[in-house]
Amino acid sequence: MKFNTTIPRDIKFHYLKELEQYREAFKKGNLIHAWYHLERAHVIGQSYPIEHSRAHWLMLKFGFAVKDWKEILGQIPRLLIGGVKSFVGQIPTGNTGGANVPPLKPMPIPPDIQEILKK
Repeated sequence: MKFNTTIPRDIKFHYLKELEQYREAFKKGNLIHAWYHLERAHVIGQSYPIEHSRAHWLMLKFGFAVKDWKEILGQIPRLLIGGVKSFVGQIPTGNTGGANVPPLKPMPIPPDIQEILKK
């Protein structure tokens, strides 16, 4: 069994870039665009426990900010379990992480993110 602990530097660059774009869009009140970048950060970082958990933490905070109880309640178990699943390499690849999708459902990875993850 392979344990994932540290995100490679080049992948982390793209993960952090998505989080930066999330924060900028959120500050401007563009919630749809903000969520889009948060989902992309989740897909990029979901194989790594810290980044995966951080994405779910930010999704939980987003849920509170927009008063979306479905998102809040959906993020709590994801936050508690997601990092552990990443650590042992048992994640549903491509899953965007929001409460609007089943937590164990694999999803297609966008082509540009596939290129990032190949490196």
